[in-house]
Amino acid sequence: MSLFRGCEYNRLTMATKKEPLTFYDMNLSAQDHQTFFTCDGDQGHKDMEIMLTAWRERDPEVRIRSAYKALELNPDCAPALILLAEEEAKTVWEAEKFFLTALRAAESQYRRSPSSQSLSSPSSSSSSSSFLTNSSSNHYQQSTSIDAQNRRDLNVLIYIRRRLAMCARKLGKLRESIKMMRDLIKEFPMMNLFNIHENLIEALLEMNAYADVQALLAKYDDINLPKSATICYTSALLKSRNIGEKFSPDSVVKRGLSMAEMNAVEAIHRAVEFNPHVPKYLLETKKLIFPPEHILKRGDSEAIAYAFFHLSHWKRIDGALNLLDCTWKGTFRIIPFPLEKGHLFHPYLTCTECTDRELLPGL
Repeated sequence: MSLFRGCEYNRLTMATKKEPLTFYDMNLSAQDHQTFFTCDGDQGHKDMEIMLTAWRERDPEVRIRSAYKALELNPDCAPALILLAEEEAKTVWEAEKFFLTALRAAESQYRRSPSSQSLSSPSSSSSSSSFLTNSSSNHYQQSTSIDAQNRRDLNVLIYIRRRLAMCARKLGKLRESIKMMRDLIKEFPMMNLFNIHENLIEALLEMNAYADVQALLAKYDDINLPKSATICYTSALLKSRNIGEKFSPDSVVKRGLSMAEMNAVEAIHRAVEFNPHVPKYLLETKKLIFPPEHILKRGDSEAIAYAFFHLSHWKRIDGALNLLDCTWKGTFRIIPFPLEKGHLFHPYLTCTECTDRELLPGL
């Protein structure tokens, strides 16, 4: 659940006089925005050409001016409204207003978006083979261009709806936020690019809807699906919830672990093997900072992002942090050389430190 630049990161900058985002991180975001919100079919559309340049611009004031210029040419330019929601809005409420306007524009554009199926097939009646070849080539180019526009329009629409759900979450409208996320997952079940299910898990935890969280984990914590700190540590949290306040290291030494305690400890060891950085942030033995816009799976950046949004959920469950504190280091008795050999996951990669150094300020 990335933060908003205008109403969150910039407020921190004004308060501390420090930049919470590195150039490397913001450059990755610029590349993402160009990938998600632009396509080759934008050539000739002045508003979209302006936005293509705006996403590359390093100066935030220039980006914002470019977005307003694009809106002068086309008041329904959804990418321009996205940029203003992310960077110009001073509050989440203002960001939500920009996104609501962008949603209307994006829905209209998506309905108008041409389908590659609407293209007529090349004529087969011509006797000229060169004509057929050229016609087929032109048809392919048209089809590719239209597919790119469809993909771009869909990316814009999903992004806006996800950010609106996050606005609702931040404004305390939990039920509305959860419904929006559920609708997105239902309508676009194969669209895992934006990790909407992880946003949904966090919102459900805030509502103490643990049964619903467990149902989501049953779907996404599958052996064939990629893991994340959110998936692994939420699984550990739910298992800790059943025994957390009753757990005592002294009594365990005398009687041994119960089945429920064993399951919880194994879940913690699994989570720590996936990302060993998280416990120090959850136990507040390491300073927590604003998360970057990009995270590296199994890295320090992912640990910061997870703890930033989930620490309150661990604190809410009595005994959960105590259980984590007592057991997490036991992971390294199972995998004493995590850089050489893993247990449930591949060995931990040393290259994560280099990337995290670029993503996180002050490392």
